[in-house]
Amino acid sequence: MGAQGAGKDRDRGISRRTLIVGGVVSAVGVGLLARGDLARMWWQVPGVDKPRTAGAVDFKGAEWVAAAAANWRRADRPADYPIDRVVIHVTQGSYSTTLRVFKDPWHGAAAHYVVRKDGHIAQMIRELDVAFHAGNKDYNQRSIGIEHEGFVDRPQDFTAAMYEASAKLTAGICRRYGIPVDRKHIIGHVEVPGTDHTDPGPHWDWDRYMRLVRAAHRRAGSTKA
Repeated sequence: MGAQGAGKDRDRGISRRTLIVGGVVSAVGVGLLARGDLARMWWQVPGVDKPRTAGAVDFKGAEWVAAAAANWRRADRPADYPIDRVVIHVTQGSYSTTLRVFKDPWHGAAAHYVVRKDGHIAQMIRELDVAFHAGNKDYNQRSIGIEHEGFVDRPQDFTAAMYEASAKLTAGICRRYGIPVDRKHIIGHVEVPGTDHTDPGPHWDWDRYMRLVRAAHRRAGSTKA
């Protein structure tokens, strides 16, 4: 599946929260820290974490199905990390299997969204948080991952309803974060540096998909949706 590879996507090393609580800020002095580091660190100090609404979704009409907490990292994007990519995945399995796997804390990976063949969308991780979906820490931090039900070698899995729903989702993401609607910023998992994945595969119709995304993006702009 597109975000498969248990453990590969986990962010390694000491967490930023650990560094703060451990007193690194006081040890090195605030004056020595880059402004960008401070901007990413302040909200993680205990007691100032950003409030969350349980079950809230970022895309109207999506169903909230929570991924296991081990498969993503709490963040405050785009305040701490800019969002400038959308990564397209294919699940290599069914919708129900994908939800079950992403709810498994031992899997080590999950995407923000899963799109079913009939166009139904589940959101499993909030957009402001970092999902372990791309197999590349930098791309995890800067992107939103969208899984699509099906198999890369079965073009019949990529239905009109799926393309339409996914395009509307991607257009909304691009509009929210000012992401250009082009193939440099809307990419396949296969295009992530260092990946060993091939999805969305040769049967994903990029020309059709990008036309739909651009059309949805224009409609959203005209209606201020």
